[in-house]
Amino acid sequence: MKAASVVSLKKELKYKSREELLDICLRLSKFKKENKELLTYLLFESEDETGYIESVQRYMDDEFEQINTKSFFYIRKSIRKILRNVKKYIRYSSKKETEVELLIYFCEKLRDFKPSIKHSSQLQNTYQRQIILAKKTIEKLHEDLQYDYSLMLEKL
Repeated sequence: MKAASVVSLKKELKYKSREELLDICLRLSKFKKENKELLTYLLFESEDETGYIESVQRYMDDEFEQINTKSFFYIRKSIRKILRNVKKYIRYSSKKETEVELLIYFCEKLRDFKPSIKHSSQLQNTYQRQIILAKKTIEKLHEDLQYDYSLMLEKL
């Protein structure tokens, strides 16, 4: 089965009643965890973006504390998992300010991580890629925000 385009889905959803749309949303939430997480964000957390950012930062704090530091293999694996989930949470929000704040926070956590990432070229590359991504995203923001976030980025 081939998936329909977003445009055709949008046109079709216009003709559905409120009850039918509710049923469609509930069915979507039953199939994939990501659908349920996105629906949770849209319904409960999208109104309070700062609270959402703080909850993702708490998630990062917890995950960084649980990293197995016995070898760099486990550290890299855990860091990639954390980053993958953070990127998923950024996609849910789709706000550039949220993306920049979460990427900067991730880079701060990675920079301050013990044992130091300076002993692993892969972790250093991950760190540098996220900084570059944050810089690119900052360029798309308003000038005042660009200045504030650029100052935060320079500290890294």
